[in-house]
Amino acid sequence: MAKYSKGAGKKVEKTMHEMKEGKLKSGRSGKKVTSRKQAIAIGLSEARERGEKVPSKKSASKSGGTSKSASRKRTTKKAAPKKGASKKAAAKSGRKTTGRSSGGRSKTASSKRAASKKGGRSGSKSSSRK
Repeated sequence: MAKYSKGAGKKVEKTMHEMKEGKLKSGRSGKKVTSRKQAIAIGLSEARERGEKVPSKKSASKSGGTSKSASRKRTTKKAAPKKGASKKAAAKSGRKTTGRSSGGRSKTASSKRAASKKGGRSGSKSSSRK
């Protein structure tokens, strides 16, 4: 069974001919079409409007656009902090430190934990008062 009807093939053939002559223009911007793929897409679109047998358009996520899962993967990826950066900062301030003084943890991580513990306690007290 054929995917495309003969009428759809004729319409694509006409649009390709127009493109090669330089007469085919884009509907939205009105610029001259130079891409072969765009000419075929215009021909298929016009055939659909006329009611010819043409498969439906692919959805945007399948056609090569970025999908939600791909963007989620990018956002969850975090770069590991460089170990040498903290030593350089300490050297600039004039203090000499060793790598073991903080127990291998950064100050920001320990301060975040302390803040979350404080927030957890105060939240439980306020709920018990009610």
